[in-house]
Amino acid sequence: MLKKLLFITTSFVTAACTTTKELPPLDKVATVDLKRFMGDWYVIANIPTFVEKGAHNAIEHYDLKDDGTVAIRFTYYKDAFDGPLKTYNMTGKMVSGTNNAEWKVSPFWPLSFPYYTVELDPDYSWVVVATPNRGYLWIMARKPQMDETLLKAITDRMIARGFKASEIERVPQKWP
Repeated sequence: MLKKLLFITTSFVTAACTTTKELPPLDKVATVDLKRFMGDWYVIANIPTFVEKGAHNAIEHYDLKDDGTVAIRFTYYKDAFDGPLKTYNMTGKMVSGTNNAEWKVSPFWPLSFPYYTVELDPDYSWVVVATPNRGYLWIMARKPQMDETLLKAITDRMIARGFKASEIERVPQKWP
């Protein structure tokens, strides 16, 4: 267990701290209305963390707590639609002065990692969240399917902003 925890910690710290010197800093959206942001987001595509490899029917659920933090529950089926259900709980804290566009997300104390909201549909029907070093990316929507033309346009914009095309993966979503 200690080796696994050390591996997880090292993987996230390495990814979160790595910088890309050739690219400009990653821009964030101007503001995020937390009340509108709460609820279910289906993960449509991502640059996955090692935990997310093989995820099917991945959903992030956000719940605003009384103390201003956000309870985050990530669920998915491992390796197949009928694979074992996995659930991870995290806590999000807003970074002061960013109008809720930058969060510190903690899988467990004392670790926390920066997450930027880099694109957000005005109707809150889809969002793009990423780490500032461009190591991880999540394209999420309120519905389990996204228009292919829209997804391609979002993906193309992310590639133009420095994300590696070869690392962006579709997340299988199949709901009744």
